[in-house]
Amino acid sequence: MKLTWLGHACFLVEHGGYTILLDPYTGVEGYPSLADRKLRVHKILCSHGHFDHNAADQAEVVPFDEPCPFTIRTVETFHDDRGGALRGSNTIHILSAGGFTIAHLGDLGHQLSPEQAEAVGPLDAVLIPVGGFYTIDAAGAKAVCEALDPVCIIPMHYRHAPYGLPNVGGVEDFLALWPEYRKMEIPTVELGAYAYGVIVPKFCEET
Repeated sequence: MKLTWLGHACFLVEHGGYTILLDPYTGVEGYPSLADRKLRVHKILCSHGHFDHNAADQAEVVPFDEPCPFTIRTVETFHDDRGGALRGSNTIHILSAGGFTIAHLGDLGHQLSPEQAEAVGPLDAVLIPVGGFYTIDAAGAKAVCEALDPVCIIPMHYRHAPYGLPNVGGVEDFLALWPEYRKMEIPTVELGAYAYGVIVPKFCEET
């Protein structure tokens, strides 16, 4: 399974020729339009209805001639720590294919209950917001990672000027909480023997 970070909380997930687009955005400061990439995907999944996570019109959905190789599960959570009273609900998507399982946490705004963590289940990779303000912050993200215990951790939804929402934090506070991490020179992570620990893909305007 291959994961490509397209900026903000948006990823392409690919396996067996099938491509899923997660949380496409529009109007996020600094990032070029996703539509300029002329993405052609087989499915689009959005964690919630905000403009920076549900811009499904930024990509073209095309048919796939064979059965979808992914198993997709969801766990319902909230966008804040007040049961959704501030920002509503948030859906975690869990994708499994080729012996790997990943979870995209969307705009998670609270710690997972033991029941939610158990429902997410064992993970090869978690895609987790770390910038705070609208979501869990760096310390909160680390606590969620410790509860889920994934093989690989990929931070998202943070500001790296000139890219990102102006009132969210950068990735540095999150990285400072770990004894080691790896910053990549490419936007793509291929799950397998070398995908472990905290990995920070590089945002590239063209992939």
